[in-house]
Amino acid sequence: MQDFAARTEPHRRELLVHCYRMLGSVHEAEDLVQDTLVRAWKAWDGYDPARASVRTWLYRIATNACLTALEGRARRPLPSGLGRPGEDPGAPLTPSFEIPWLHPFPDARLDDPGLRLARRGTLRLALLAAMQTLPPKQRAVLILRDVLEFSAAEVAGFLETTPAAVNSALQRARAGLGGLTADEVPEPDDSAVEAVLDRYVRAFESADVAGLVELLTDDVVLEMPPVPLWFLGRDGYGRFLERLFAMRGPDWRMTRAAANGQPALAAYCRDDTGAYRLHTLQVFTVDEGRVAHNVVFADPAVLALFDLPATQPAARASDGRP
Repeated sequence: MQDFAARTEPHRRELLVHCYRMLGSVHEAEDLVQDTLVRAWKAWDGYDPARASVRTWLYRIATNACLTALEGRARRPLPSGLGRPGEDPGAPLTPSFEIPWLHPFPDARLDDPGLRLARRGTLRLALLAAMQTLPPKQRAVLILRDVLEFSAAEVAGFLETTPAAVNSALQRARAGLGGLTADEVPEPDDSAVEAVLDRYVRAFESADVAGLVELLTDDVVLEMPPVPLWFLGRDGYGRFLERLFAMRGPDWRMTRAAANGQPALAAYCRDDTGAYRLHTLQVFTVDEGRVAHNVVFADPAVLALFDLPATQPAARASDGRP
């Protein structure tokens, strides 16, 4: 058993990322990694190192465990994948918890040199949402071939099919993404991204709607799962911010975070006691110095993934703000 743990434990974190890419949920991915390791332990006596490395063998088990788990399940979307954008920023913000929404992945779980690839475009929310529209086997082939760079022969072995069938599924999967690829995107600590976020934080903490709108692209997307409503364009984004500050007040704090290899901000709203309470996690896509997409997560179960403080102090030691 000690040999099993020593050989498999180094791969646990990358298996979590793989299962997350397949499932779109960190909680479900954690369960599937545990299931994978249980299956592997039961089959350990039959493992043949001459046929595959431990890593390859574990990926085969994990992929098939995910495919079994996905049988009969609905995809995990973002609101922008369900219909047309909203036209009324004053529409009711009614959450739809019955929809299995796509969850963000904390970058803190990627602090491993072996997972640097996962920190870039291959984990970004837009790509994962597009992958969720693919049939599960096509999704698996795309991830195994284009992201993890297993050979067609290896993937064929995973799925008990032929290399020709794998290549055909890969072509269909790529076509299904509509040209979206895992291209490099700026890291959260990129200096240009940092500058945009600094300006966004200053404007948001001042409830400066005009200043925030200046930082947006013309076709910016704002979405807020589990609320199925979403907005396209600077006008809708700005009008929604006006509503937010009118409802929640103008006094906010924001702290840095990172999710899916993208920059993120945790927003804290001041309550009647003067404390700043965690309100949302906002995950950004920044394109050429402007915010192009903001996915705002408010579900407490999602926020808990990021180990964020529940409150911020009423005054910062650095600035003495009340």
